[in-house]
Amino acid sequence: MRDYDIILYGASGFTGRLVAEYLQEVYGNGEDLVWAIAGRNEDKLREIANAIDAPDTPIVVADSRDSNALASMVASASVVCTTVGPYALYGSELVAACVAAGTHYCDLTGEVPWMRDMIRRHESDARDSGARIVHTCGFDSIPSDLGTLFLQEAMLAEHGVPAKRVKLMVDRFSGAFSGGTVASMINIMETAGKDRKVREVVADPYALLPEGAPRGPDGNDQTSALYDDDFQRWTLPFVMAGINTRVVRRSNALLDFAWGEDFSYSESMLAPARQGAVTSKLAGLAMTAGTASLAIAPLRAIARRFLPAPGEGPSKEQREKGFFDIYLYGVHPTDRSADMVARVTGDRDPGYGSTSKMLAEAAICLARDDLDCEGGFWTPASAMGSVLIQRLQESAGLTFERVADVP
Repeated sequence: MRDYDIILYGASGFTGRLVAEYLQEVYGNGEDLVWAIAGRNEDKLREIANAIDAPDTPIVVADSRDSNALASMVASASVVCTTVGPYALYGSELVAACVAAGTHYCDLTGEVPWMRDMIRRHESDARDSGARIVHTCGFDSIPSDLGTLFLQEAMLAEHGVPAKRVKLMVDRFSGAFSGGTVASMINIMETAGKDRKVREVVADPYALLPEGAPRGPDGNDQTSALYDDDFQRWTLPFVMAGINTRVVRRSNALLDFAWGEDFSYSESMLAPARQGAVTSKLAGLAMTAGTASLAIAPLRAIARRFLPAPGEGPSKEQREKGFFDIYLYGVHPTDRSADMVARVTGDRDPGYGSTSKMLAEAAICLARDDLDCEGGFWTPASAMGSVLIQRLQESAGLTFERVADVP
């Protein structure tokens, strides 16, 4: 029996505080769920406990560079939920400690090279210890991963076959990327600029497949404006596609290729309904150029001045006004009249409000629910699947639904 169901590591950061607020508001502490906040500064953690009107919240002090402190911390919890990024800089020892202790783990990373490295290093040991390690439990990549699972389960239930292709389209959203996400993206760009192998991983559409698994038909992510016949709209590149697509493809593999070895998945953004070809193509060029500029050191330095820094975020009013609205189109393998559309929505901004609720519910799911998976490195869909979908709909303001048509 461990002291805590969940330890929230990084609670004094902006997103960590939001997770703590959510846990306290929705679940309380000490009855059905026992959780603690953790980080390297006890005074800041005490401030957080007071700020969320829970001064008796247990506090654990551990620095991400102190292996002994991390080992002691993770041994006291069933699940460690961490918001401390960039994870390639601050997360590796924590993952190793959880694997060694058989402690379940979830995070918000979108750092594909780091995830691949952690899987390669620790997969076997996690299986032996029973630790379930689940990355990408925020806006990257729960709507994509669980949305695809939701659509495929509906397709299988209704038609007896999975969709051979799923296209995710971000229709509308309000809110900015978090400072932690920006810091992670910049760190990946800096590392890739120095290391050819990292560049190869970033470019690989199947970078997160289990070793030896067959690769599917997908190639590079969208980099320009394209017209989509099914949505009858122009589409633009989606900056998070390079993360989410890899996660969804890994889910398919971990689910024993339930969607087929030739399953294809892509992500884009829908251009405004009345936006024409010229405007869409210019917008696509601007988006691609903006992302590519982060690969150039002097331009990264300039970008840092205008992008949110870790620890910064929108006001409560801005978060509550935020939302996201996503559509997934499933292509039937033989009968296009049987194509299917699903919709995933969130009632807070994707970078902070919704992300913090998704991460909290993922941690609770790992701590409390009866899941089929054993120890190992999983995705949200392959580890928690419909159980987490139900939690997110009941408590976290997300919806997963079939819809009749595209927007």
